[in-house]
Amino acid sequence: MSWKTLSSQSLLKRPPFVDVQQEQVEVRPGQVIDDFYKVHLMDFALVIPFLADGRVEMIRQYKHGPAREVLGFPAGHVDPGEDPATAAQRELLEETGLKAEKLIHLGSFVDHGNQRVCQGHYFVAPACERITEPNPGDLEDFAYEALSPAQIDRAIVNGEVGVMHHVAAWGLQKIHSQAETETDLS
Repeated sequence: MSWKTLSSQSLLKRPPFVDVQQEQVEVRPGQVIDDFYKVHLMDFALVIPFLADGRVEMIRQYKHGPAREVLGFPAGHVDPGEDPATAAQRELLEETGLKAEKLIHLGSFVDHGNQRVCQGHYFVAPACERITEPNPGDLEDFAYEALSPAQIDRAIVNGEVGVMHHVAAWGLQKIHSQAETETDLS
């Protein structure tokens, strides 16, 4: 059974980055929540760039959410009206200087089950090639590390990958890779 939104008002709106809404929702007949909050942030695209040698290009940078330096994959906002795959290719090129001949879509998922927050679009880019120097912008300082899949697993276990989207992306990639292997064997 779906919840029914009876009313909604924006409490904070700063397009295109954030919209915080207070809703009145009916969760079942006769049961109403008067102050249910939803947060809408911009969608994002994240791409796992595999290099020709099987390693993955990762970025080490300070992230203000966890308030520390962490490892992660190239990622960024999907601009209004932009296709998520286009955003993934753009972010890959800007942040790493890499180009992918193809992207494999791993799925799109809402960040938070009730408040929504944002939607992430996850991709894998096999056999990336460096075509230019990275140009991540003036607010981002990056260090680059090409890691093997086993090194990424260890980095996650050791807490070096401090943002859940990046951990989830790696898990999605492993599931898709395993499914491909099982299909090839059958």
